[in-house]
Amino acid sequence: MTVSRRVPIVVVDVAVAALIAVAVLLAGLLRFPFEQGVVRLLDVVLVLGTCAALAFRRRFPVPVALVTLVGCAVYYPLSSLDGPLMLAFAVALCTVAAEGRTAVAVLLAVVAMLLVGYGEVASGVRHLDDTSLYLFAGWLVAAVAIGGLVHNRRAYLREADERMRAVEREKEEEARSRASEERLRIARELHDVLGHHISLINVQAGAALHRLDADPEQAGPALTSIKQASKDALRDLRATLGVLRQVDEAAPTAPAPELDRLDDLVAQARTAGLAVHVEVDGEVRPLPPEVGLAGYRIVQEALTNVTRHADARTACVRISYSDRDVRVRIDDDGTAVPEQDYERGNGIRGMDERARALGGEFAADALPAGGFQVRARLPWRVAR
Repeated sequence: MTVSRRVPIVVVDVAVAALIAVAVLLAGLLRFPFEQGVVRLLDVVLVLGTCAALAFRRRFPVPVALVTLVGCAVYYPLSSLDGPLMLAFAVALCTVAAEGRTAVAVLLAVVAMLLVGYGEVASGVRHLDDTSLYLFAGWLVAAVAIGGLVHNRRAYLREADERMRAVEREKEEEARSRASEERLRIARELHDVLGHHISLINVQAGAALHRLDADPEQAGPALTSIKQASKDALRDLRATLGVLRQVDEAAPTAPAPELDRLDDLVAQARTAGLAVHVEVDGEVRPLPPEVGLAGYRIVQEALTNVTRHADARTACVRISYSDRDVRVRIDDDGTAVPEQDYERGNGIRGMDERARALGGEFAADALPAGGFQVRARLPWRVAR
């Protein structure tokens, strides 16, 4: 790819050098007095050598400009072929400015003007009138100015290209970030939905097996609870998958669970043998759906952990409403899970992510007197 881009540039530079050489030779031949002699080889060599340097003007802009300047300084005093070789220096000067070397280009233009002035004074013969001198100076200024414009244009295009690339990178990073956040949200939802119900099924299955050995008639309530928990798990799983699939079939229309449906969680925990008490402080008020869902999932996961790990007999769920937030606290009297264990678990991490996603706070600690406490603050109104 690099070669394919360089080849056209080289071809263009060679073509420009050849075109200028031909123009200088033709102009010199048209003005050459053939009756006084023939064109010298030195004249042709000076023209061709000076113009040939232009083929390398992009790779070596300053050296090429110096070569063309020296070539012109030698050509005009010695050559009998009066061609516009200064055109080669003007092109090289423009290239120097286009490459961002404006100060060097101005310095070379000043040197060229001084050389022309010195040549006019030292020769004792006036080769250029005032108008020609002004035109020559204008040519040099125009060459530097055009080169500066080309440089600024290239810089603008490069900056625009970099901005477009930066925007594309930001879009890609934003898309990756959104995809990652969505995966985390789906993982939390599936963990909370399935983990709770499967934990209840596991506990009730153990109780049913125990009762089958001791008193088969008492296994009925446990099996009924297993049936209801599996039914709820399938319902919630279908609801989650229905959102993920995004197909034309009708998605489940059941509302997302919120804190006003804690009675279902309490009833399920009680069937697992856990005595759960619910306390509500403050005025109960409707919450935004995302806040209500986060609070429900935090309570659900906390009760699931108590049932699965804590070996607790009682648990207390306290919901406190205020004008700006709702606070959730779950205490149990079981055996506290070691810190290194619950920090690695998905449940604690998922509860923390749910709270922080809403700009809230979360903490989970072992109580000094035994048991475990989960606390979450979920803001539901932005402070003015």
